[in-house]
Amino acid sequence: MPAKIEFQQSASLNQPQSDICFGSGSNSVSFRFTKSLRLLCAADFKPVFDDAPLRASHQYFLILARFNQQTQPRLGLVMAKKHMKLAVERNRMKRLIRESFRTQQEALSGLDIVVLSRKGMDSLSNSEFSQQLNQQWQRIFKKLRHHRLTSQTQNPEAKQKVDTDAKATDH
Repeated sequence: MPAKIEFQQSASLNQPQSDICFGSGSNSVSFRFTKSLRLLCAADFKPVFDDAPLRASHQYFLILARFNQQTQPRLGLVMAKKHMKLAVERNRMKRLIRESFRTQQEALSGLDIVVLSRKGMDSLSNSEFSQQLNQQWQRIFKKLRHHRLTSQTQNPEAKQKVDTDAKATDH
């Protein structure tokens, strides 16, 4: 009769993971990609597809963004099988986009964002894709600042928020 083997879990596995936070007090930022940061259903995606004032187009992907009524950004991904045949490639791109979004989420606050794939996206290496995606985020930030500055002339109370947002995105 074989001996009974017992496995012990370390104490750290039994405890819930805490959010990774940077900063102090109420200004701390969680870098987790929780459900509240995702566009989950067609009703969430539709307003972004219908009217996206912020767009950044690239040969291999398109970023559409629209203002939401929340303080946090939300991300939706559309990775077409037509453009990337292998699921492993679609998943790789989704991971890279989510990671980039997660690190940029403070600067993207108040936006609903959809990233759409285009043909050839899977041919990029991780570093090439990350670099291209960061360039497109910068274009979105520039358009966002411009939009907030033009709306500031109509609403002078928004000036303080624009100034703080510009400092945050300049880093």
